[in-house]
Amino acid sequence: MKPFSNLFFSIIPILFGFATWSSSNPNLNPINSTCAISSRDDPNIDYAFCVTSLQAVPGSRCASLGALGKISIDLVLRNITETSCYIEQLIENGTWDPYRRQCLSDCSELFSDAIPAVEQAARDYEARRFDDANVHISSAMDAATTCEDGFNERSGRNSPMTKRNNDAFQLSAIVLAIIDLVRARSS
Repeated sequence: MKPFSNLFFSIIPILFGFATWSSSNPNLNPINSTCAISSRDDPNIDYAFCVTSLQAVPGSRCASLGALGKISIDLVLRNITETSCYIEQLIENGTWDPYRRQCLSDCSELFSDAIPAVEQAARDYEARRFDDANVHISSAMDAATTCEDGFNERSGRNSPMTKRNNDAFQLSAIVLAIIDLVRARSS
């Protein structure tokens, strides 16, 4: 028994050392590796934004790539829904010149239409219809771009939506990148 107990006690430090190393090694964290690949392959994705966004969701740190896809779609849906509400509040509470009021109204319609598209993307993703999910997420991405472009058509018209549009665009880009990764792993 003595040789076995010596072996046991000599392995304990190695196991604890591995546990410490693995929890601090970003290469073993699914969020870090997914965001690293996504930001490397898509210039529209900022690594830090990707990591921060995904880590904000409880349970995401141990999620599989497939689960990160679901989480990222949910983040887009929450963002689009909140942005739609935010636009309505801007319209109701702000004093806007007619042009900017029209831009906000257009943005409201775009984001309202994007909500069911993202909901459909979630169903498509769950059913592994990745091409369909891609199309629906791309429409949400287009809503953010079109909204921002509306304000930029006239010089001197600063958009009150720039940060929200950028966030919606980038969250959508993260979903598209994850869909590509999931599709590549499943083929």
